[in-house]
This record gives sequence, structure tokens and C-alpha cells, in this order.
Amino acid sequence: MNGQKRSDISAGKQVDIVLKKDQRSGNLTTGTVKDILTNSPSHPHGIKVRLEDGQVGRVKKVY
Repeated sequence: MNGQKRSDISAGKQVDIVLKKDQRSGNLTTGTVKDILTNSPSHPHGIKVRLEDGQVGRVKKVY
């Protein structure tokens, strides 16, 4: 799953996100979802989430 649909993501799921500072390089960060920050049902660049370690980014892959 590519992380563009809010329904694919829930708290506790393992995801890869791209942080704001990594958007140019495309470096991905792996973590567990704590909160979903995007309210709309979908987003073309990925749903924005907060990981359990506090990092915020857009989901690129859902495991």
C-alpha cells in the first residue's frame, strides 16, 4: 500500500514515512503510527502521521 488512503493507515501500523527535511533526498524513516494528522480521506503525497517516537512525515509505504 502506498499511503495515499487514510483508510489503509491506523495507529499501531508499521510504515515508512518521508520527513520534511528528507523530501528532496527521498530518505525514508520506518516507525509505528501513533497519530494520523491528515483529516481528508486521501492525499496525493501521502497521509501525514506522527510516529511513536514523535517524528512527523508523510506515509510512503504501509506494511
